[in-house]
Amino acid sequence: MLQLFILALSLLPWIPAFLCGGVTTTEELAVLEGRSLTVPCHYEPQYASYVKYWCRGKMREFCTSLARTDDPRSANPAEDKVSIFDDPVQQVFTVTMEDLKEKDSGWYMCGIEIGGVWSADVVSYTNIKVIHGLSVVSSRLSGEEGSSVTVECFYSERYRESEKKWCRSGDWSSCLLTGSDGSHDDASVAISDDRIGTLTITLKKLQMRDTGWYWCSAGQQQIAVYLQVTPPASTTAAIFPATPSQSVAYLPPPKPITKESWNSHSHILESLLVCASLMLLVGLAVFARKMWKLHNPHHPLPEQDPGLTQMVGMKVRLSEYSQDVGDLQNTTVIFLNKNSQNAHMY
Repeated sequence: MLQLFILALSLLPWIPAFLCGGVTTTEELAVLEGRSLTVPCHYEPQYASYVKYWCRGKMREFCTSLARTDDPRSANPAEDKVSIFDDPVQQVFTVTMEDLKEKDSGWYMCGIEIGGVWSADVVSYTNIKVIHGLSVVSSRLSGEEGSSVTVECFYSERYRESEKKWCRSGDWSSCLLTGSDGSHDDASVAISDDRIGTLTITLKKLQMRDTGWYWCSAGQQQIAVYLQVTPPASTTAAIFPATPSQSVAYLPPPKPITKESWNSHSHILESLLVCASLMLLVGLAVFARKMWKLHNPHHPLPEQDPGLTQMVGMKVRLSEYSQDVGDLQNTTVIFLNKNSQNAHMY
């Protein structure tokens, strides 16, 4: 029981560090040999005034101190390639390691010194891998026809004296090599090697046929880069006319409706309504007249034609004669003239 109590007491200082997560950093980083690396270590606000440190190792008791904020730079020139800077406002301290070698690969620790017997330091670990080879800022580039683009290829220290090439993929005869001075320049391509770790390629006066894959090479190391050449902006604008939505953008804004304009519009509407009402009444009158004639042929309207009235009168007289004569099916009626009201029957 006593042993468990002692074990609990020994673990007590580490509990705040695990629960609060006082400092954080990237778990794994990779950098080319011969280049520099900056590592950010973020911490909680309550640790702003504490001393921060950077050491190599994964256990605090066996971690080799490389830099501290209370002693930013070591007096030892061999260790002067490591520096530390604390920014309490942003709550982050950064560590910069320069001219890294492959032997510098390993585990490192961001630490905040708490001090005291019952309080452990707040720490976070990162694994740094120093590799040799090639890298590129961007493996995909684009540029307009007629313009220029620049490619930066970074190589590790062991390739500083190696032969550098720029080739079009699939056509090794197109490879361009740097000269003894580390450069090459012609009408379409310029290559410059700083002999430290950067190979810069500038492609000039781009043409559409330059689109494709290329190789950046240092010694036996190669890295692929894709170039996309696009038409100039002016050509694109000429090929693709403005869309209707773009044309609408240039239309003047509508005028606001004022009281005077509304009154003038209301007068026009009133006139149109009156005209429409009159036309409707006339149409109804014509329709009523036709319906009257259709359903009442024996009761003509007062303004009926006089000739039609005479015909009706003659029909009445014929009905009177039919009582005396008898069967009038074969009776013939002869009209003397158009306006005559007398008729002879046979």
